[in-house]
Amino acid sequence: MTHAQSLLACMAFAAGAFAAATYPPKPADLATPVQQRIAIDGPNSMAVSWNTYEPLDQACIQWGTTATELANTVCADETSVTYPSSRTWFHSVVVRNLAPGTKYYYKIMRGQSDVEHFLSPRAAGDKTPFSMNAIIDLGAYGQDGYTISRNHGRRDNIPNIPMSMNHTTIGRLATTIDDYELIIHPGDLGYADTWAENPANRDDGENAFASILERFYLQLAPISQRKPYMVSPGNHEAACKLDHHYSQFCPEGQKNFTDFRVRFGNNMPTAFESKSGDETAKVNANKAQKLANPPFWFSFEYGMAHVVMIDTETDFENAPDGIGGSDGLDSGPFGAPNQQLQFLKADLASVDRSVTPWLIVAGHRPWYVANGPGCVSCKAAFEKLFYEYGVDAGVFGHVHNSQRYVPVYDGVADPAGLNDPKAPMYIISGGTGNIEGLEEFKEIPPYNAFAYNEDFAYATLRFEDAQNMRVDFIRSATGEILDSSVLHKSHSERFVRQYDDAPVEEMTELKFDKR
Repeated sequence: MTHAQSLLACMAFAAGAFAAATYPPKPADLATPVQQRIAIDGPNSMAVSWNTYEPLDQACIQWGTTATELANTVCADETSVTYPSSRTWFHSVVVRNLAPGTKYYYKIMRGQSDVEHFLSPRAAGDKTPFSMNAIIDLGAYGQDGYTISRNHGRRDNIPNIPMSMNHTTIGRLATTIDDYELIIHPGDLGYADTWAENPANRDDGENAFASILERFYLQLAPISQRKPYMVSPGNHEAACKLDHHYSQFCPEGQKNFTDFRVRFGNNMPTAFESKSGDETAKVNANKAQKLANPPFWFSFEYGMAHVVMIDTETDFENAPDGIGGSDGLDSGPFGAPNQQLQFLKADLASVDRSVTPWLIVAGHRPWYVANGPGCVSCKAAFEKLFYEYGVDAGVFGHVHNSQRYVPVYDGVADPAGLNDPKAPMYIISGGTGNIEGLEEFKEIPPYNAFAYNEDFAYATLRFEDAQNMRVDFIRSATGEILDSSVLHKSHSERFVRQYDDAPVEEMTELKFDKR
């Protein structure tokens, strides 16, 4: 090595050694709320959550039915919480006794805050049409998000921070905010664990991890403070996986779902009391409430839909992120042995289709994919229960593109197609936009009906009535509908219970045109 090369190497080392992650600026008043988000807490309640840059002696909000008369005040039962490596404190307040499907206004007290509003949860059984968006694998951008080019470099151009409308999916969610009523985001929320991908962050991992989280939730706040933001975990919430983390450093908040647990542990629901007149349904719903473990697995009801959020990362046999799992993250467990599966069985059994005809289950890792075998252990744990209790649709991500599958069970397409199938249809909305780019398709199965990886997109589930649900895949940059399908289910049985022996034998493999 020449003297000049040695000098350059030393300069590069010094630059790396003193590189530091950059944070978004703090507000002048450290009690000012940031990273605001709301969530459905119960059939007549909403959780309002936010962060501050200092602990609060009491976290409170004012609320009412008009923006100018916030006559009610409610405060949190718990004090401010945080964790090592976070520079913010977390707060959550539950507003109860709300009239269903009603617009309410609220203002977070302390600091500088604006009056915001939300629509309270629609009552179970309300047949008013509504839409919910599925956004999965939505990641951070900017200096500390370090957008990397991968595959064909299909990613957003993010020239500056703040990023508010620069992320095409978040921008589309903002411009269409009156067109949908809630968001589900089962996993991979901000990709803060990828901080080491940016060489500038490698000697300042604790600050880089916290910075990415702050920027992502600041970017999402204009949406998540108005629309219920319902989450469950993905692998990027789990632990310290990258080689750099193994060999050198991993922030405390990154270990074992720490940020995810602290951020969402107090504002996701358990499971709702049954609105059915059937006593067995009520018993099962009560059992599900006791077995639920938010934010990892839980359920809620909204109008015509019963939505279950599951944890595909831990707490079932051979779970990929669990102790001894295939991803080597050794996370969890977060419940007693088999608790998640016991919850899921009780919860699915409680669903009365005369009240909530549509049954949707959302998790992170799919088992039907055009990118390899999918999550084999997830399939073994969950698929039979999906079929037995007549789940209408499974919504997943993890694979970074958009896919839709016709109803399928055990690798065979349901011959009924979209007209009253017994098997669930499967939706992958994992191409919404993250730093790892979009993934190629390795092999498209014959029961795949739509496969797209040209640009960021997301799925919208439109509950049109008790028998028809429309699924649209929307290109984030333009708003165009890339794929549209209608699942028709008669929902003639109040409680679905079907077994896999005869139905599977009757099924045949079908081929479908790709769009």
